[in-house]
Amino acid sequence: MWWVAGAIAVVLLGGGGIALAVSRGSEKPQAAPPSSAPPTSAAPTTPPPSPGADITGPLDLVLLGVDTRVTIPDWEPHSDAIMLLHVDKGLKSAYLYSLPRDLRVKMPAFAKAGFGGGTYKLTEAMSRGSRVPGSKKTNVKQGYELLTKTLTAYTGIKQFQAGAILNFGGLDKLVDQLGGIDLTIDQKVSSHHRKPDGSLRPLVGGEYQGPAAVYLPGKRHLVGWQAIDYARQRYGLPDGDYDRQRHQRQMVREILGKAMDQGLASDSAKLEGVITALGETLVYVGGRTPLEYAYALRDLEPSKITLVGLPGNGVGGGSGYLGEALTAEGKGFLTALTKGQAPAYLAKHPKLVNK
Repeated sequence: MWWVAGAIAVVLLGGGGIALAVSRGSEKPQAAPPSSAPPTSAAPTTPPPSPGADITGPLDLVLLGVDTRVTIPDWEPHSDAIMLLHVDKGLKSAYLYSLPRDLRVKMPAFAKAGFGGGTYKLTEAMSRGSRVPGSKKTNVKQGYELLTKTLTAYTGIKQFQAGAILNFGGLDKLVDQLGGIDLTIDQKVSSHHRKPDGSLRPLVGGEYQGPAAVYLPGKRHLVGWQAIDYARQRYGLPDGDYDRQRHQRQMVREILGKAMDQGLASDSAKLEGVITALGETLVYVGGRTPLEYAYALRDLEPSKITLVGLPGNGVGGGSGYLGEALTAEGKGFLTALTKGQAPAYLAKHPKLVNK
């Protein structure tokens, strides 16, 4: 499943902080009590800077969609969508890219979870890191810690400043709170999981049965359940999970654009409704608050976010399919990004940019 709209949740949560900072800065001081003393000129006061005004970038943020399967006892959370947002210095432009959930990576040992390290699929970092020794409970923030350590080792990005994690029920709530989104669908997508009316297709003998919801190319208005359904589909698509990753990035940008168009930063009632709807479906991890990052990113327009697709291939061994590996071209983007050379690299590899 895909819950990468946690990226937008960070911005939405920060919107209240922006409005609060503005309102506090514009409050008029209480009038002084009457006095017989002659008036004196008071020195002008400068309002304090808004929280987050000192953040200048560059920033690397992690956006995760986590499948918690709360209805299944002892189910460990898996990061089914792993997206990274790199914001350039000055915070006016950014790159949004995905890593395959099945990417084969080396994971460091992680004592908190009793994990000795090894080579596994990237999605497993969240589940293996979330384990609490001696307990059947899981800790999502702990899983996030192992995941980011793994990402650092793989990408060369030394530090991720913050992460937004949205779980199983978050995306549909967020989209519905925004009144749905208008998304340009670039290829026919048939649902494995939903009927045209949104109800679940029955699973019989390992196969889904009955009529399926279909998303046709063109500009379409999607409500919450449609957004969540469309974004999770990979089977039947020419490039499988790589097509799904592209659809996820397109949707993130559309959700962000819708949120900004509605002016949530200045509409406290609407903003409160969005935050209330998300509830515990959102987990935020970061050294600074979401309010601070949101204020810092207030001028980052959706049109300035470049969507990048990193190509890869399946890899196998004696036991069959082992996972995915990025091509040299895909890995090259990560190297260029860490060196501050992403624009030049994409100019030489324009097919990586999602139009």
